[in-house]
Amino acid sequence: MTKKAADARELGILVRQNIRQARRSATWQLGAAAIDRLRDLTKTFGFSLSLGDVQYMDGGWYITHPGLMRLSRRRRCVGIRVQQVRQFCDPVVGRWVFRATVYPSPRSKGFVGFGDADPSNVSSLVHGAEMRVAETRAVNRALRKAYGIGLCSVEELGWASRSSAPAPPGPRTASANGSNGNHNGQPRLRDRLCLLIRQHQLDAGLVKAYAADYCGTATLRDASRDLVEAFINDLALRAAKDRDGLICQLNSYSKSQEVAS
Repeated sequence: MTKKAADARELGILVRQNIRQARRSATWQLGAAAIDRLRDLTKTFGFSLSLGDVQYMDGGWYITHPGLMRLSRRRRCVGIRVQQVRQFCDPVVGRWVFRATVYPSPRSKGFVGFGDADPSNVSSLVHGAEMRVAETRAVNRALRKAYGIGLCSVEELGWASRSSAPAPPGPRTASANGSNGNHNGQPRLRDRLCLLIRQHQLDAGLVKAYAADYCGTATLRDASRDLVEAFINDLALRAAKDRDGLICQLNSYSKSQEVAS
């Protein structure tokens, strides 16, 4: 048997193993489209479910950092260079930005990816490790570009990441509105918003006015959880990258507050 035939045989075995494992999962309810997507990902990149290369969450497949690193070894990646983007970093508040460059071949000019992390966009479980999270995100993005992977990585999700496993039964104490309730063990959105306001020294009243306008509601309390979460993610990104521009936009709401009073 030639090496090409042997590789094709091993890949076929991996496809069947992945599909069998996915269908047996007690927490995943996969339709035909998800199975077809898994089959395609396995054939194209050789991802393994048993090794944790990919995960199924929120109705879609996501690549993991270990899966990307294993792929880079299989594809004989020449090297990865990671640099801190110092002008956007602030160790005092735990904000870090890294630039990663992946060289998949000796003659490659490199594929660049950026990753940022601060207390507002990482899980509470890794608070204090924002620098390492930012570095991992940068490497993941560069690797995805280098190998043409359209999947987002789990480590890039930040606050958007949710467990696909069903929540354990119990009394519902969370508010139906997004600003006050816990979600899958994550800190409350209101706490995240307060942290952002303190961290970037923003005017709380203007932020709330901006949030209501962003969500298209009379008050922030009336907005759905998804809208509030989207607003907080956007606010964190703007505050980190263009605080002066954000302050200018917030100040535009001070006039409307004066008129209302």
